[in-house]
Amino acid sequence: MFDSYLPFDGEHESVFQVDPRPIKFGPGAAAELGSDANRLGMRRVAVFTDTRTHDLAATDRALASLSASAIDYDVFDETRVEPTDRSFLAAADFMNGGGFDGIVSIGGGSVIDTAKAANLFCCHPGEFLDYVNPPIGAGRPVPGPLLPHIACPTTAGTGSESTAVAVFDLSEQHLKTGISSRFLKPDLGLIDPEFTYDLPPLVTASTGFDVLTHAIESYTAIPYSQRNRTADPAARPPYQGANPHSDAGSMEAIRLGGRYLLRAVNEPGDTEARIAVMYAATLAGISFGNAGVHIPHAMSYSVAGKIEGYYPEGWPDDHSMCPHGLSVIVNAPAAFRLTGSSNPARHRDVAEALGADVSNVDDTDAGERLASTLIDMMRACGVPNGLSELHYNDSHVADLAEGAYKQQRLLKLSPVAIDLPVLESLYRDAMRYW
Repeated sequence: MFDSYLPFDGEHESVFQVDPRPIKFGPGAAAELGSDANRLGMRRVAVFTDTRTHDLAATDRALASLSASAIDYDVFDETRVEPTDRSFLAAADFMNGGGFDGIVSIGGGSVIDTAKAANLFCCHPGEFLDYVNPPIGAGRPVPGPLLPHIACPTTAGTGSESTAVAVFDLSEQHLKTGISSRFLKPDLGLIDPEFTYDLPPLVTASTGFDVLTHAIESYTAIPYSQRNRTADPAARPPYQGANPHSDAGSMEAIRLGGRYLLRAVNEPGDTEARIAVMYAATLAGISFGNAGVHIPHAMSYSVAGKIEGYYPEGWPDDHSMCPHGLSVIVNAPAAFRLTGSSNPARHRDVAEALGADVSNVDDTDAGERLASTLIDMMRACGVPNGLSELHYNDSHVADLAEGAYKQQRLLKLSPVAIDLPVLESLYRDAMRYW
């Protein structure tokens, strides 16, 4: 396992750091929320969710569990799907003056990330861009701990219950970016697959492909031992590059996705597949929260931030949006074609874990085999055929590339050098796949 990272040369990093948070996983876990909140000392809780999730039976069980444990709570269910800086601040306003001593988030990545941001700006007020990742924001370190946070994901995809990042759209710049700090990690991930049993096919596909790209990007990221040594151990970034810890979780998430994702999308009553994909999401979240992601996610931020006129089935139709998983997967085949040459063995490993025959794949074809395997899965799951089906064309390429190039926190983890011309080429390649 360590042979991929040796020898250490004395100039680059030789230490990787794992900052895990506990998780609780399994059907029915939501009914244990009150007990877990009590254990964390919560007595008055801010519950973040959205209007659709608020009406789910599993949400009722979770809230009933809080009441049964004599925990007072107020609900904020106005979370925006694909949140913005404005919706983050609206959530923070809800918390201010509420006398809360803990937070519960019940929803997808948008809800969990909104809860993280509200927690941050309530506990450590400041100018909004102070904490936002550079070069878009100042990247000011979060000064200290936040209120305890229990995250209950309701989609099998983002892994936000295990990560130190809150992602949002910066409204005025039409650009997606984020805030990153180890203090943003929830104190407990309470993961109940029953939340996902009724998700519609495209939502299941979108979140499931987010799982796969998390895991693949983590596994193919620059090795931690090729990053410059961190002068101050306390400043070691949450995203450290591929490492032995992240490798194990990433590969198992990829295997589970390859085996179960198509079943979860195309056979809605297959609870075994739903549970397996939810567990894959958890593993991938833990792994990429430690190793990081790179090109497909960096490209996705422009795609989601600049979207116009796209209203995907299964999401709220009150505003044009591109769900995160779709904005990532439409770029992934193009990106992995490019990165295949950086480590052909790892790209072959991924293609094989997804179910592809790699017996005759040489080093020059490894990236293409992985790309073609993902494209076959995309077609089978009914996701958009590249950027063109999201209403983009070649006239948008330069603007998309400019936005993606600002995501240096992610691009520095790419295993190949990335500049603006390379990004423009990738966006052109991602316009259509079949």
